[in-house]
Amino acid sequence: MSRFIHHHTIHWHENRDRPFDDRIIAEEPLSIRIEGHPYSVIMRTPGEEMAHVAGFCLAEGIVDSPDDIAALAFCDDTDTNVVTVTLTEARRAGAIHHLDRRGFVSQTSCGLCGKEIVDDLRQEIDPIDSAVVLDIAEAYQCLESLSKHQSLRDATLAAHGAALFTSDFELLSLAEDVGRHNALDKAIGKLFIERQLKEASLLVLSSRISYELVQKAARARLPVILAMSRPTSLAVQLATQLNITLACIDKKGGLDLFCGNQRLISRS
Repeated sequence: MSRFIHHHTIHWHENRDRPFDDRIIAEEPLSIRIEGHPYSVIMRTPGEEMAHVAGFCLAEGIVDSPDDIAALAFCDDTDTNVVTVTLTEARRAGAIHHLDRRGFVSQTSCGLCGKEIVDDLRQEIDPIDSAVVLDIAEAYQCLESLSKHQSLRDATLAAHGAALFTSDFELLSLAEDVGRHNALDKAIGKLFIERQLKEASLLVLSSRISYELVQKAARARLPVILAMSRPTSLAVQLATQLNITLACIDKKGGLDLFCGNQRLISRS
C-alpha cells in the first residue's frame, strides 16, 4: 500500500486556474489486536506496520522487551490494516492491567486532569538516570536537518518525522507518518525489534511536544528530546518529573531549553 496517492488538483492564484497532478499523504486505519481481542484503532500512514505496533506496545506498557512478544503478524497475508500481537505466557499475566485499560494512557480525551495524568505516568515509569551530555550545537544541527531526511514530507508536505540519534549524532532510525505519535512509535519500534534501542540518546521531532510523546520517549528510555515546535505545559511537567531534557527551535534562532538543561552544553 502506497504512502501517498496521486490526486487531480486545481491551483488558483491571481484569478487564474492551473490543473496539476498532486501527491496527497495516505491515511488508513490500523487495527491492533492483542491476545485475540481488539485493543486500539489508529489512523496512520501505511507502511512499517510491525515496527509501528511494536513501538506502540512498548509505549503502552504492554511489553518491556522484544522477548515479551511471542508473535507479531498481519491478520492475514492480504490485509495490512490489521496486526495481531501474541504475548508470551510469562508476559501475559503481567500485562493484564494494561490490556484492561484499552489504551488509557494514550487517550488525550480521557477526562483526567493534568496532575492525575502526570501522577499516573510517574508511578508507571521510572525517571531516566542517563548522564549523557550532548554538544548543543551538534544537537541543534540534527534538528535543523531533520527535513532533509523526510522524503515523504518532500512528496506530500503533510508528514511528521521522528528521528533517533546516538550520543555521537549517528542517525539510527527515522520514520514518517501523517500522525506525530505514529512516526515516533515507528522510529522507536524499528530499534526495539532490532534490540538497538539502548544506543539511542537523542530524539528529534518535527512536531510540538505533547505529554504523550514524552511518555513514549520515557518508555523507550530516551533522555533528550528536541522538536521544531514548543512543548505543552503538561509535557514540561512530565519531562521534569521523569528527568528528560526538552528543547525546541526558537523563532529568532537557536534553542529554547525547558528542562534537563544539564545534558546540553556548548563545547566550542
